[in-house]
Amino acid sequence: MKPSINQWAFPGEMPAQEALSTVKRLGFEAFEPCIGEGSTIDINATEKEVTAIRVHAEKEGVDLCSVGCGLGWKYPLGHPDAAKQDEAVAITEKALQLAHWLGAPSLLVVPATVSAELPYDVALEASLEGVQRLVPAAERLKVSIALENVWNKFLLSPVEMRDFIDQCESPFVGAYFDTGNIVLYGYPEQWIRILGSRIRAIHAKDFRTSAGTFSGFVMLMEGDVNWPAVVAALRDVGFDGALTAEFGAYQHSRDVMLRHVLTSLKTIIAM
Repeated sequence: MKPSINQWAFPGEMPAQEALSTVKRLGFEAFEPCIGEGSTIDINATEKEVTAIRVHAEKEGVDLCSVGCGLGWKYPLGHPDAAKQDEAVAITEKALQLAHWLGAPSLLVVPATVSAELPYDVALEASLEGVQRLVPAAERLKVSIALENVWNKFLLSPVEMRDFIDQCESPFVGAYFDTGNIVLYGYPEQWIRILGSRIRAIHAKDFRTSAGTFSGFVMLMEGDVNWPAVVAALRDVGFDGALTAEFGAYQHSRDVMLRHVLTSLKTIIAM
């Protein structure tokens, strides 16, 4: 496994190449570029612009291990309205294309958000349809659709996520597993073993359950994630990719935060 950091740890207006050079200088081995609208890497970026990022990463010797994307919150594949789903499929296919140009093997996808207005069963059926519609593009581009467990009231058990992925019947649909997001209602090491080879990428985060809200996300090894058990489970299922930390910068020093993250990741990987 290798230590990695997400682009969201840097200002949205900072060019990815500058973030990559910082990552290299501090000693990370991998980096997760992120796609958005008007910040990070724009969803409408050209092939030339995106390829320049990949070339810079290769020059720096930093692996672009996966691609982060939060556009699923705004454009959910699990929307029951046909026109809204069409829009979400088109946006996600664009993101898959950008990931392909970056040379990254997987794209983070948030497939649906259950709400008072959108019932669970409706979101489940619609998101499965939406992901299945994207399978041909994912297979053509050789980029996995990596479904993340986030606080979206959806796919709330590892068995359900496993079965959802299996229904897509493609090696290019898998899980983007976030260790910290699961702590309120499950055990990361159990999810890892149940999802097994379906895991395409890992977000390394920690969470303090006594907080119970978004403020419960804390620095690695300061929360309730059982890191020795998590690392053992990852090794048992054969995962040997990047552990990508997902943090915002400290108020007064980004470098201090990044060094803290890197030290923690190296310690976790050595467990």
